[in-house]
This record gives sequence, C-alpha cells and structure tokens, in this order.
Amino acid sequence: MDSAVNEIPSPAIYTGQFGDYTITQGDRRGVVLYRTGLVVAALAFGLGTVLALGFNQNSTLVQSISLLYTLFWLGLGLSLATIHIYLVPLHRALQGAWLVGGLASLALSHGIDGPLAQTVVETPAVLWGLGFTFVALTGIFFKEAFCFDRVETKLLTPLVPLLLLGHLFGMLPLVAEQTLLAGWAILFLVFALRKAVQPIVPDIGDKSVFAYLKQQRSNA
Repeated sequence: MDSAVNEIPSPAIYTGQFGDYTITQGDRRGVVLYRTGLVVAALAFGLGTVLALGFNQNSTLVQSISLLYTLFWLGLGLSLATIHIYLVPLHRALQGAWLVGGLASLALSHGIDGPLAQTVVETPAVLWGLGFTFVALTGIFFKEAFCFDRVETKLLTPLVPLLLLGHLFGMLPLVAEQTLLAGWAILFLVFALRKAVQPIVPDIGDKSVFAYLKQQRSNA
C-alpha cells in the first residue's frame, strides 16, 4: 500500500502581521460555537418579537417571551465566550455587560408580578439594568460591521441604541418602536444566517496579533 495514503496532511500555515500561525480544530470549533450562539439568539429574539407584536393580547404567549429572552441571553453568552476580539479589555467589557444585563433580568423576574416583556413596555426605566444585555449585543454588531463590512450590522449598530434609548426616554411613538423592533429582528436573523455560511478562517482572525498582544501584556 502506498505510504502516502496514510500520511496526515500538514496544517495550512498563514502569514499574519506579526508572524506565521496555523488554524487548529479548536479554533474552528470556537467559530462554530460562536455562530451557533448567534443563531440561537436570533431565532429566540425573532420569535419573541413576533409574539410581542402580533399576540400581545394573549397573556400566556406574552409570558413565554421571558423564556425566549432567557434562551436569547444564553445564546448571546455562548457567542461572547467564543468570539475572537483582539482587545481583551473590550472583550471583557462586553462579557461584563452581558452578565450585568442577565443579573438585572433575574432580579426583575423575581421582583415583578407580570411578564418581563410587559414590564419593559410599561416601565422603561428597567432598561437601566436589563439594557446592558443589548449593549453587549450591539458590541458584536459593531465588531462585525468593522471587521466584515456587513450592511445588516451597519444598520443594527445604531438601530439598537436608537430603539432602547428612545423607549427609555419616551422619545419614540409606539408605531416607530414597533417598526424598529421588527427591523431589528429581521436584520439580526439575516446576520446570523449569513454568518452560518461564511468561511470559518476569516472569523478566527490574525492569530499572530493575539500572540503579539499577549506578549505585550506579559512584558508590561
């Protein structure tokens, strides 16, 4: 038997800004998990939006939005745990915002009588806590807009704070809020599905930059 058949192919070598590097299976797995989290979050957010806009008179369905929000939050957390961001402080800040938003949501869920979605609509001030979850999400949109020049994330980056701040300070009429929410859900789903079919290697980034920054931190 030809020995070449049993040879294990050498990993591809990429040339980065600060040297050569290879892509491991762990790197690829991290990207898959990142994208899985985005798809889960986008689907949960989209379904929650449909229930909020189309079935807001059904108390059972409105109550189920809380479960969908939890699923969205967990999916977002998975993405934030596996996303590749060169700046560690920024990465940690987004994870911190996600955690604060989750803790605020948990406190609200145990401190209110009605559904979480209803509380957000009727008491916008809860966004001072819960809104940190969406700060983290906006950070992902900004990163993707900057790195991959995606139209949907360019639109989502200003849309999310516009809607949340507009609702928080009572600056937007109801129809505007509903329109922005629907646009958010659609664009988020488009983004997540497009990420699912994007080549994996670009999502990993230049590993030589990560290595360089890590060395700089060690020498500091």
